[in-house]
Amino acid sequence: MSDVQRLLTSLQFTDSAFPSGFYTMSHGLEAFSQARLVSRDGVQPLLADLLLHSVGPGDATALAAAHRAAANDDVELVQEVDQRLFASKLNTELRTVSVRSGHQLVDLGAELIEHPLLTEYAERVRLRSTPGCQPVVTAVVYAANGVATRKAVASDLFAFCASFVGAALRLRLTDHRHAQGILRNTAGVIEQATEAALERDLADLGGCAPMADVMSAQHERAEARLFAS
Repeated sequence: MSDVQRLLTSLQFTDSAFPSGFYTMSHGLEAFSQARLVSRDGVQPLLADLLLHSVGPGDATALAAAHRAAANDDVELVQEVDQRLFASKLNTELRTVSVRSGHQLVDLGAELIEHPLLTEYAERVRLRSTPGCQPVVTAVVYAANGVATRKAVASDLFAFCASFVGAALRLRLTDHRHAQGILRNTAGVIEQATEAALERDLADLGGCAPMADVMSAQHERAEARLFAS
């Protein structure tokens, strides 16, 4: 594939219109909002903290490891990364949305892209031999299209940020102009989280964000929920 085609692949698979389910998630923001623990000015700092201490050490690190394994046609290692990531997610809600999104993505990815490892991995997901977490599926899809590891990680982190900010809009924690400022101001944090994820070993997979875990646990039992997470 050409560089332009690889870029277009990244844009397509990180677009919220792509049926990965990101538009249904607030990534914990709804629970923070319900508990009155975040305001308009707190959206960007909360997003940065999640990138550096939760999503980066967890999902992004798994994506980088799975991407390297997929590029080497090592489906067994891809499955190991998938299982480790699933086990690292403490809350039922986080596991459920990651797997649901991953299954949607791998089904369509395998339909659109002809690649032996992607086909094999999709079959393992279908047979429930591996969980099929969204970051690992994304890694396999990107590797099948020749997207470099660094770009794959950064693209997925940006997709997370766009989804988070979109949730802030729907929760009335921001407006459209302020939301664009949040995304712009978070670019450096995305880069920092990307580089850290690329440097981690698989054994170091997993973040530490206790308050985010508590909010997720509370969200599972909330009487009214706009988002799935």
